[in-house]
Amino acid sequence: MEFISAEVLPGGQVASALTACQHWGLKTRYVGKVGDDAAADLQRRELAQAGVEAHLLSVPGCCSQVAFILVDQSCGERTILWKRDPRLTQPPEELEREWIVRARALLVDGHDTAAAATAARWAREAGIPVTADIDNLYSGVEALLENVDYLVASRDFPARLTGDENLLQSLPLIHRRYGCRVAGATLGPEGVLVWDGVRFHYAAAYKVNAVDTTGAGDIFHGAFVYALLQEWPLGRALDFSCAAAGLNCTALGARGGIRPLTEIEQLMCEGSRHAPAYDQKVLGRSAAS
Repeated sequence: MEFISAEVLPGGQVASALTACQHWGLKTRYVGKVGDDAAADLQRRELAQAGVEAHLLSVPGCCSQVAFILVDQSCGERTILWKRDPRLTQPPEELEREWIVRARALLVDGHDTAAAATAARWAREAGIPVTADIDNLYSGVEALLENVDYLVASRDFPARLTGDENLLQSLPLIHRRYGCRVAGATLGPEGVLVWDGVRFHYAAAYKVNAVDTTGAGDIFHGAFVYALLQEWPLGRALDFSCAAAGLNCTALGARGGIRPLTEIEQLMCEGSRHAPAYDQKVLGRSAAS
């Protein structure tokens, strides 16, 4: 099968989210581990250019985590092939507490769960809200979730964690089991659904001319952190995050479509949405039961 073109672009869940936050005026700090190759040089260069304070530990003789992403030109959907050397695992002892407790919010992903759990515990002790972008049932993830305030996972994660494929059942269960303030899941073109302990909040996705859906979830989480620090109501935070994620899909790469705040607000005000995946009356009945 012939491909049309190829590009080498930076990515990474938290790295891309923080790049977006920096673009929107926040001061950001990224902690991670890379190899000693061209991919590591690219990540350092791109984070520095964005203004992100980066603490990247390098592993000699090791390749950085890389992914080959096949994008369907007709719709922007992608297939990801990735590889991560075990030597890139970051243990808790490589973290510095000051990196965490000097922040206003902490965003973690599911990789290196022991280090992420330590960082989340430090943040919780310091009264700093913790958000998490988790897409798989990593070893030790439950210890991490005990100190997560805002969990907005990938669509399939709640079922993997609880064994219940019905989000109307699994999200309240996660909320009760781990004490999160909010437990939710992103749903791609169907938007996002979250449970806050009292009721469900649902935001439908915005319609855009999608070129590449890579990084949509990453930018969603960056936008959610931004909204959290603006102290916006949860509904507005979800709308803003969906709009930012949608616009990112209009360009190539995980960070190619990070747009200014004004454009995100314009899409929120004037843009059309996909048909809702959940009826508000059904959500209301589920909350009442």
